[in-house]
Amino acid sequence: MRKKILAALTAGLIAFGGFNFVDAATRTEIAAIQVKKNGDFKYWAKDSVAKQKLVEYVKDVTNPKSKNFIPVADRIAVFDVDGTIACETAPFCFDFMMFVHRALDDPNYIASAQDRENGEAVKAAIYNHKMTNDVRRKHCASNASVFAGMTFEEFAEYTRNFLNTPVEGFDNLKVGEAFYLPMIEVISYLKANDFKIFLVSGADRDYMRVSAEILPVAGDNMIGTDYKYVATNQGDKDGMDYTLSADDKVVRGEFVSKDINMNKVTNMAREIGKKPVLAFGNSGGDSSMINFALRDNKYRTAAFFVICDDTEREFGNVDKANKCIKLADDNGWIKISMRDDFKTIYGNNVKRVK
Repeated sequence: MRKKILAALTAGLIAFGGFNFVDAATRTEIAAIQVKKNGDFKYWAKDSVAKQKLVEYVKDVTNPKSKNFIPVADRIAVFDVDGTIACETAPFCFDFMMFVHRALDDPNYIASAQDRENGEAVKAAIYNHKMTNDVRRKHCASNASVFAGMTFEEFAEYTRNFLNTPVEGFDNLKVGEAFYLPMIEVISYLKANDFKIFLVSGADRDYMRVSAEILPVAGDNMIGTDYKYVATNQGDKDGMDYTLSADDKVVRGEFVSKDINMNKVTNMAREIGKKPVLAFGNSGGDSSMINFALRDNKYRTAAFFVICDDTEREFGNVDKANKCIKLADDNGWIKISMRDDFKTIYGNNVKRVK
């Protein structure tokens, strides 16, 4: 029903003359982005080499007469999320920010002493720009704890409320709107050319299913950091020894695994069961995912690497950008410059607060 309402609303807005992306694109407007052919791209620089290479690749591998033709069943593209298709710089990945809010600032929730301590450690790492895997582990453990006992529906509702939070450091932008419009065009374009899209992110999978539900990606094609689901009356019993009862609810439980680095490959191998032919990332943490797609693949493959080099419209990081440029050049990945390739990022009225 929700999807029918969204579709009807989208159709109605299109009928009244389409969308205006001068302001930040709303979630409804983002959901309505459609790119079927090269001429439909609106948010890329006219002379973007990266976009031209993407279009050339897609035309080649979808042409039945090409030696590089890829059957529809094997057209698989994987995208990292934070920093690749969505903001991760204001000041950090949004599922981390939602955890910090829950652990430290939610007036309707009191976190345990341990979770508050971990919350403070995560917050310090975010604002000091010193995130480490040890801090990530603290986040994972306490993220499980502070949301434990929530059903699918309760966690989704909490997430939807958080998506209305203004993004730090920007005017006219909410968390749920902070997608890179040019990259959403890429997803739409690939979808229109019969690619199956997977989002492969370090973010909480359940958070991602809600935040990215406006994109043309099925909820079961989202691979992320996982937490157990258990029955409310299960206690310490192993699932092999427990049967869900009529009185049970299924709720979030303990942390399972963080979907970064090699874990991305492990999870893709298990959940997709095929090698992707296209991969999109933005950091060294995506190297394993990209290598999995490109190495020993029977099809023509390509990798695109988003470079965080825009210091005017975004919180670009010159040092990181230079390292990522070298990483892409050393490996033959196609670079996407946020500064040079994106005509707009979130909409022209979204401004950095300096």
